[in-house]
Amino acid sequence: MPVKDATPFVPPDADLATLRAAVDSCRGCPLYANATQAVFGEGPVAADLMLVGEQPGDQEDREGRPFVGPAGRLLDRALADAGIDRARVYVTNAVKHFKFEERGKRRIHKKPSVGETHACHPWLDAEVSQVRPRVIVCLGATALLSVVGPQAQVLKSRGQWLRSTHAEPVLVTRHPSALLRLLDPDERERAYQELVDDLRLAARGPAAKVRRASS
Repeated sequence: MPVKDATPFVPPDADLATLRAAVDSCRGCPLYANATQAVFGEGPVAADLMLVGEQPGDQEDREGRPFVGPAGRLLDRALADAGIDRARVYVTNAVKHFKFEERGKRRIHKKPSVGETHACHPWLDAEVSQVRPRVIVCLGATALLSVVGPQAQVLKSRGQWLRSTHAEPVLVTRHPSALLRLLDPDERERAYQELVDDLRLAARGPAAKVRRASS
């Protein structure tokens, strides 16, 4: 029987340490074949905040840790400016393997497909079940697709409280890597301040009724 997603590789009712040990054996989608390793989330159990990004980048793939590259350094700065200690936050990605194309000696990021995102969802599902965060922050469209579904859009939903499939309140903001691609300094600074504001809002928790995303 063909494998459709990561479900057969996710140990049921496992703690984070067991899940982390098992993820590198996942064959739930073809991305494992070219990646150096799977990159699992990191952070404390029972963290109030869970940040969900898209996928590991080149540096994350080599080091085996999430958000340690340029986007991670920008996220660290934004967390600090928002008054949030990253050590108290659980950080992960919707997709656990690096998807890329080779250009000479460089490995260039490629966006995961909807199918690849869905295939990896059982790992994120297991992480959420173990951490049980008070708030989930979706960093970008792939995370939003995985956590909320295709009906939500980042720019339309940014700064609004949504509800995940797990019922945790969800706040949506732009992925730090999107800010790094902005060429205009003023636009980049505005986007950075929005990211900081969104993280502050997430740390405070939902002040209004959580709503379901609508198209």
